[in-house]
Amino acid sequence: MEKDTRRETLFANGKNGYDRLYDGQWDIIETYCAGYKAFLDDGKTERDCVAEAVFQAESHGFREYRPGTAVKAGDKLYITRMGKAAAFAVIGERPLSDGIRMVAAHIDSPRLDLKPNPLYEDGGLALLKTHYYGGVKKYQWLSLPLELRGVVCTASGGKISVSIGADENDPVLVITDLLPHLAAEQMKKSVTDAFKGEDLNALIGSRPDEAEGADRVKLAVMALLNEKYGITESDFVSSELCLVPAGCARDVGLDRAMIGAYGHDDRSCAYAALRAIFDCAAPAYTTVCFLADKEEIGSDGLTGMKSGFFDMFIESLCQGGGVSLRQCYANSFCLSGDVCNALDPNFAGVSDKLNAARAGNGVGIFKYTGSRGKYGASDASAETMGKLRALLDGSGVFWQAAELGKVDEGGGGTVAAYLAVRDIEVVDCGVPVFSMHAPFEIVSKLDCYMMYKASLAVYGDR
Repeated sequence: MEKDTRRETLFANGKNGYDRLYDGQWDIIETYCAGYKAFLDDGKTERDCVAEAVFQAESHGFREYRPGTAVKAGDKLYITRMGKAAAFAVIGERPLSDGIRMVAAHIDSPRLDLKPNPLYEDGGLALLKTHYYGGVKKYQWLSLPLELRGVVCTASGGKISVSIGADENDPVLVITDLLPHLAAEQMKKSVTDAFKGEDLNALIGSRPDEAEGADRVKLAVMALLNEKYGITESDFVSSELCLVPAGCARDVGLDRAMIGAYGHDDRSCAYAALRAIFDCAAPAYTTVCFLADKEEIGSDGLTGMKSGFFDMFIESLCQGGGVSLRQCYANSFCLSGDVCNALDPNFAGVSDKLNAARAGNGVGIFKYTGSRGKYGASDASAETMGKLRALLDGSGVFWQAAELGKVDEGGGGTVAAYLAVRDIEVVDCGVPVFSMHAPFEIVSKLDCYMMYKASLAVYGDR
């Protein structure tokens, strides 16, 4: 009797990604992820990410682009905006009237920003007031070693980089928590009521200055900052300083198949897009890697996906070839690289198991994101989804259909909607993540590598 092959033919491939690897591929994945972990450690803020991306791009032959400069096929270019967003391009053989092939991802992650007047003294301690950035669970940031990172711009025009806590010999900052012995009332409250954003104040010092008078601990801290960085308290108002989790990216699990770190959302996709454009040789279409800021707070501002920075860059390239920007956009294809939630057996009830991404099965592709009735989604067409499937299958990329939780459970957005409004054909695709938006997120190494391969497939479209 012949074997019934209808299941293999008619059903979707639900194989675990590890069962589909070819001999030697795991070693390739490990090498890729070693570079990714180093990128995470060096890029804990969007400014750090842009600086590291530019450094790597220049080592791969990219040069800074000046709008209006003539370009030709094979040129490798980059441009930055305020040190917090960047675009990288390889000029293709085909004219820009045929469109571009692009991967867009964001490099900002949830964190705690310092307020304009952050430093104060209370109870013999010096503390910093913060304002959280993006969607955080506030309690996750208590009793956690924190780094202070960012820049300070002085009234004289200087710009000073600040980094405290990254080196293992550095001190760290921390937001204290309430001991359980005295937390009876706190523990009766909902999580939202028990942990207030206004109470996320970080301990920065406790030893008073020898001078007489008030605020001696604050004075001692300010003196140390002035000694190291030459700043005064009034300089805080023209600074961008934030608190991020201290510590390096680490392998997770005895099999070392996962990575735990701060900022997988969305640097797992950003690094994949960046590495892929470095490895994209002689593309047919002009390829673009866009690293955006501000996605976690709506993609607004001068460096977000809604800004004119991206349009200015592509329009300048188009003008050199006598091409309409609208024509270029109408013939373009973009992968919106952003992470999704991985199906977590500890919290399985919030996901539709039939449509939830599973760690180790490859990238999740989304016809839509958004929330409650697809609000805020670009909702890719069937034709666009078919095009992406063909690209991924043709390049050996492991992928799975995904949604961000059950209907009416919640949801979220990406940069896709702001690309679609420009008339760019776009689909969301990303790495499944455990503990998304937590200070320590977890991803599968296999999925990270498949995001790189997916980006490479889009850039290599013929």
